This record gives sequence, structure tokens and C-alpha cells, in this order.
Amino acid sequence: MALPTLTPEQRAEALAKAAEARKARSELLASIKSGQTSIDQVLKKAKEDKTIGKTKVTQLLKAVPGLGAVKVAALLEQAGIDPDRRAAGLGERQRETLIQALK
Repeated sequence: MALPTLTPEQRAEALAKAAEARKARSELLASIKSGQTSIDQVLKKAKEDKTIGKTKVTQLLKAVPGLGAVKVAALLEQAGIDPDRRAAGLGERQRETLIQALK
């Protein structure tokens, strides 16, 4: 399937929207990293908040202080979550398993 041809105005609008989304995601990860926002608060808001919902769970977990790639991979495997899963795609049981594992 070919991508639609965009006018210069549509392209500029899409680029601005993408930059805004990246900035929002960056601020979200920074707030988790600094401890202003806890991961359980973020995961509970994933269904309503588009920025959180479209962020990969792996990225969110790696932002938690003390969690690196190895621990995140182990947590995801323990909870039965695919590493490419986005936060909005988590089931209730998966979300609760992650929250309990991080306490």
C-alpha cells in the first residue's frame, strides 16, 4: 500500500504534531526518572492519556530509577508481556502484575 502524497502544508503539520508527541513523551519519561510520577500512576492512566498509551512499556520501565535493560526484560517475561507492547495495550492482569513486581 502506497503512502498518500502530502501537500507541503500537510507535511509541515504532521512534522509539528510528531515533534509535539516526542516532546510530551520525553517529559513523561523525565518525570518518571526524577520520581515526580510513579510508574503505577502512569500505567493506570495509559488508557485515557494518548501520550502514555502510545509509549512502549519497555521505555516506561527503563525510565524507573534502578531498572535497566536486564531487569526490565525479566519483569516483562515474568508478567507475560511482549517487549514491543505499548502501555494502552496492557491487560488489567498484566498491569497489576507489573505494579506488584515494582513495589
